Amino acid sequence: MKWSDISAIAEALYDKFPDVDPAGVRFVDLHNWVVGLDDFSDDHTRGGEKVLEAIQAAWIDEAR
Repeated sequence: MKWSDISAIAEALYDKFPDVDPAGVRFVDLHNWVVGLDDFSDDHTRGGEKVLEAIQAAWIDEAR
């Protein structure tokens, strides 16, 4: 997965952390969780605030 795979990342986070409320996740933690996903293979430094916001929003939608 790359940072641009917002939906796939959100689904993977939902599957890995089913009991976590994504709305309360800090961006530092979110970044660490994304780069720690088994299928993640992008540059760790490219996950900026806008990308993390998009991932968090998609994760919130996935959790509904």
